[in-house]
Amino acid sequence: MNLSFFIARRYLISKKSNNAINIISWISIIAIAITTGALIVILSAMNGLTGAVAGLYNTFEPDLKITAAKGKYFTADDALLQKIKTINGVEAISQTYSDKALIKNNEKQTLVSVKGVDDDFTKVTKVDSSIVEGKYQINQKKNFIVLGRGVANILGVNIMQISGELSLLSPNKGRTSNLNAQDNFTQVYLTPNGLFSLNDEFDYQFVFVSLKTARELFSDSIRVSAIEVKCNNKEEVQKKLISMLGNDYVVKNRYQLNDVLFKTLETEKLATFIILAFILIIATFNIIGALTMLIIEKKKDIKTLFSLGADLSLVRNIFMREGFLITGVGATIGLILGLFVCWLQIKFHLVTFGDEFVIPYYPIELQAKDFVWIFCLIMLIGFFAALYPVRFFTKSAKLD
Repeated sequence: MNLSFFIARRYLISKKSNNAINIISWISIIAIAITTGALIVILSAMNGLTGAVAGLYNTFEPDLKITAAKGKYFTADDALLQKIKTINGVEAISQTYSDKALIKNNEKQTLVSVKGVDDDFTKVTKVDSSIVEGKYQINQKKNFIVLGRGVANILGVNIMQISGELSLLSPNKGRTSNLNAQDNFTQVYLTPNGLFSLNDEFDYQFVFVSLKTARELFSDSIRVSAIEVKCNNKEEVQKKLISMLGNDYVVKNRYQLNDVLFKTLETEKLATFIILAFILIIATFNIIGALTMLIIEKKKDIKTLFSLGADLSLVRNIFMREGFLITGVGATIGLILGLFVCWLQIKFHLVTFGDEFVIPYYPIELQAKDFVWIFCLIMLIGFFAALYPVRFFTKSAKLD
C-alpha cells in the first residue's frame, strides 16, 4: 500500500487527540454528502421532467417532419413520396394539412388548429394512445373529428351523449366577399367520436379530422402542410432527406420542432446545477479548516517524518490524500443517499401532483453521466480546497 495513502487513511479513521478536528472532518463529510445527494435528486428530477415532457410530445410529433422552406404548404406528388420511402430507415410516412378554423357546437364556439391526417398518421405518431374517451377513428370516407379534452369542455361536448354534429368554418380562399356572411365561409359538419388529452397546450388547441375533410374545409385539394416520417436511425435519415430534398424543404426532428421548450428545460437544469455547485463549493471549503487544524496538530509527526528522511513531497501527499479521502467519502455517501431517495420516489411515488395534472407523480430519471460529472466536480473542488493549506502549512511545519 502507498505510504502516504496509508498514513492519510489512519488520520481519517483513527481517533485524533483533538476531538474538535475529528468533528470538523466529519462535518465536512456530512456537508459534502448532503449537498451531493441533493444534486443527484434535483438533477434526476429535472431529467424526469424533461423526459415526461418529451414523452408527451413524442405522442403528438413524428420522428421527422418535412415542411416547405417558403410558405406553409407544398405539393406532395407521388414521385416525392416514393423518393422518401426509398430511403433506408424510413418505416412510414404520413401527409398532414394544418390550419386555423372556427369550431361551433350550437351557440358555443372557439378557434382551433385543425390537423387533417391520412390513414397512416397513427403509424408515425402515437396520438391514438392519448384517447381518454371514445376512440380514435379518422376515416377518409366519413366526417369524424377527434377533439382535445379542453376544446370539448369549451364546446360542452359529451362523447357518451352525442346530441348533434359540430361544424368547422374557414374563410373562402380566393373568392370575392358576399353580402351573405355565410357564403364567405366554407363549412363542414363532423361527428365527434373521441377525446384526447396530453396537456393544456394541445387539449385546448387541436382537433383531428381526415385529410380529405381538411382539404375540403380549406379549399386546397392537392397540397399538404407537412410530410411526417417514422424512421429508425433518425440522424442518418435526416441527413439523407436534407441532401435529397435540397433547399426547398426543411427537415426537423422532434427536438428541433420544439427547440425552445427543450432548450429552456436544459437551461433550467444547467442553472440549477451551477447554483448547487456553488453551495457544494461552500460545503467543501470546510476541508480547509479540517486540514489546517490537522496539520497543526501533527507537527510532531511531520518533524519525525523529516527526521526519518521523508521529503516535503511525501508529507504534502499525505495531507492531500487526507483531503481526497474526506471529499471522496462524502461524495460516495452522497451519491448513495441521492440514489436511495430517487429509488424511493420511483418505487413509492412519495411526491405526487394533483388529479388535474397529466403526470400523477414527480418523474425521476437517473442518468449515469450525472453521477460521473458530480463526482468529478466534487473531487476537483476538494483538490483546490486542500491545495492551499497543505502547501502553506506543511512548509511552515518544516521551517519551525
